[in-house]
Amino acid sequence: MSTAPHFSRLDGLRYGLLGLPLAFVALPLYVLLPNHYARAYGVSLTALGAVLLAVRLFDAVVDPWLGRLSDRLFARSPRAVLNAGAAAAAVLAMGFALLFFPEWLVDPARESMLLATTAALLAITYLGYSALGIAHQSWGAMLGGDALQRSRIVGWRESLGLAGVVLASAVPTLAGLGPMVVLFVLALAAGWFAWTRAPRPAPKAMPSAADPAPGARAAAHGRDLRLPLRRPAFRRLLLVFVLNGIASAIPATLVLFFVQDRLQAPAGMEPAFLGLYFVCAAASIPLWLRAVSRWGLARTWLAGMVLSMAVFAWAGVMGAGDAWPFLAVCALSGIALGTDLVVPGALLAGVIADARDQDAAGAYFGWWNFATKLNLALAAGLALPLLGLAGYAPGVRDAGALGALTLAYCLLPCMLKLMAAAALWALVIRPSSSFHSPSPDSSDLPKALS
Repeated sequence: MSTAPHFSRLDGLRYGLLGLPLAFVALPLYVLLPNHYARAYGVSLTALGAVLLAVRLFDAVVDPWLGRLSDRLFARSPRAVLNAGAAAAAVLAMGFALLFFPEWLVDPARESMLLATTAALLAITYLGYSALGIAHQSWGAMLGGDALQRSRIVGWRESLGLAGVVLASAVPTLAGLGPMVVLFVLALAAGWFAWTRAPRPAPKAMPSAADPAPGARAAAHGRDLRLPLRRPAFRRLLLVFVLNGIASAIPATLVLFFVQDRLQAPAGMEPAFLGLYFVCAAASIPLWLRAVSRWGLARTWLAGMVLSMAVFAWAGVMGAGDAWPFLAVCALSGIALGTDLVVPGALLAGVIADARDQDAAGAYFGWWNFATKLNLALAAGLALPLLGLAGYAPGVRDAGALGALTLAYCLLPCMLKLMAAAALWALVIRPSSSFHSPSPDSSDLPKALS
């Protein structure tokens, strides 16, 4: 079992605050941007989906290499990581601002030029976002601790991230895109500054002349990008994460279309739906942490998946005029989201610790983020064009097109979530049942994945 000094609330705030702007930027990029370009600039869903798929696939492929770079920076010093993080933050801020104001660079009426410019800006923005996010995630994993402490570290990052998402869901509607960009840049600067004051990973022991193995092992890890994929524990956890991630990414991409066209909600209610969803997710995290101490990480995650499936099945029977009942769907699905935010990252930190691969944490998170981006790419690159082929377009009220929207938003995620739950049970929970203990001090979960 790994040990670590007590992680105080101030430590959690200093480390986790950067999660606020990183999550803030995610919602505009993955949820608001497609809707904004389709409605404000008249970009076709098919063309937009193709651009998003191509750029997100590029971003996903680059992530493992960024993880390798992160490991090399950590091998130098935490200060080298922080300096690189500052450069990544600057790139991220510039790309984000230009994406929402492309008219500064190109005439939006020229769709081909707009799409080409958008693709380039997305690539730049994703590079800054990924480099900063991987370094920040790796930092948290390298702080160590038992299962419960790892959950708390991830919980601080994700709770503050949810605060960023709530801001991102409300500010564009209430204040406009300009204030949204300004707020993001300020939050990004504050998050990086707080990170420089956060607890630092323990320095790696220097090898002695009699025992050079640790140094040789670290060097080999730094060169070996495929190391995480050779760990059975990681491969099994990654499969569950991918299935569950696609199930979550599809409704995240389609939620605004569902609210505006299927539910025909009153104008201006979007911040209420998104805000309630993320507020409930943040409020549920302490409850899920208590569940972790009682049930263990994997069973807690399974409970969240079951709740999510039940809620989305209910949403599938909703139609025009059901905006207020949909608030309950947002609240309950937000509660279910709490497990997706806390548990997978804590499980991954446990796998890394059990394999004693802390010196390759960046490679692990590079592949982890590769899976995350692949989920989002498939959700946007497949769901949007398929909806376009089914006859759906923003503002369409045709029954067949709206039926296709409902199937894509509700039924397909439920099917994928069911597959993820089955994989979690078969690959994690059932193999560990003979020696599983829900104690937060137990280190058996990574062994169960091996």
